[in-house]
Amino acid sequence: MSGPSTPAPALLAWAGRVLGARPSVLDASRPQENSRVWQLSLPGDVRHYLKVSRRPLMYERETLALRHAAPALGAGRAPQLRASSAEHLVLLLTALPGRPLEHLKPTSAEEVRAHRQGGTLLARLHAAGDVSGPWRVEAEQALHTAADEVENHLRKAGARVTSAEQRLARDLAEQLHALPPLPLAFIHGDARDRNLLWSRNLGQAGWIDFGRARFATAVQDFVSMACGIWADRPDLRAACFQGYGRDLTSEERHALKCLSAIDAVRCLAWGPAHDDADVTARGRRTLDRIVAGVFA
Repeated sequence: MSGPSTPAPALLAWAGRVLGARPSVLDASRPQENSRVWQLSLPGDVRHYLKVSRRPLMYERETLALRHAAPALGAGRAPQLRASSAEHLVLLLTALPGRPLEHLKPTSAEEVRAHRQGGTLLARLHAAGDVSGPWRVEAEQALHTAADEVENHLRKAGARVTSAEQRLARDLAEQLHALPPLPLAFIHGDARDRNLLWSRNLGQAGWIDFGRARFATAVQDFVSMACGIWADRPDLRAACFQGYGRDLTSEERHALKCLSAIDAVRCLAWGPAHDDADVTARGRRTLDRIVAGVFA
């Protein structure tokens, strides 16, 4: 269920004061629960987005990312934060050129270029931010945190995961605890085609939606694509890591498999509960690939 088709009058007035004019409004919310995003347009084709975060933590993560890490991607490659309000969990963002890849009908060559540039941008993002103090502790615990979530996902997934699959998911989650330290990074947290923009006019990619950005292990930023589009398009995986500047180490590849098993169980719990057939199918396909030994 999407949010209201127009912002609350107080939020629109606040945005107008920041922008210096009252904008026209177009609902840009995604078809999911609690998505509240509006495109604000000013004369001269100047566009911004007004976004109300779904949870305080997502607001905190996105404001941190946009203030301290996303600028490293370069002009036009990530939104700029014009203003924010912690009281209302609202952010006023600049618009990027292009549209999400999942909404385009790109050629294969365009997809390869977008994923290659997307990988380059992720490398810049991963190197941004000061991984020290409490941030380092959070990043070093990220794999353990993910592993500890498997039981909750399995409980919610219920009979949609067989006994043998439950044992496999638990075993792979446990293996995350035994891995040596992996490269740490400031990750996007939701790197997938719906958040990867491509501008045909500029031949340029950019990332949006930093509400799940955080300090973690770098490999965690590739789970969504490994469980999604890369399953059918290994050329896009290769392009992304070409742009990223390196492939995953053997330990990171194993961690990706373990994390993907946990993600599959999560999808099989979340998808049916929210009547999302795409998420459910993604979880089932990922788990089937892991069981069959074809996940790479």
